[in-house]
Amino acid sequence: MIIKNSKDMGHMVRNTRKDKKITQAQLAAAAGVGVRFIVDLESGKETIALNKALKVLTVLGLETEVK
Repeated sequence: MIIKNSKDMGHMVRNTRKDKKITQAQLAAAAGVGVRFIVDLESGKETIALNKALKVLTVLGLETEVK
């Protein structure tokens, strides 16, 4: 999937998390972030911390690529 904005990333994270049947709290604990961060990330908040977002993507088994 090509991510063009924070909303796209939020949808991808939410859909992947739900597909894996894990809660926001479980994802937050596994990534070492707070539940509020997961809520903000999934809602497409534009000012999230990139390093934390990358941790969440890694925990979900998602890869990032910049071209």
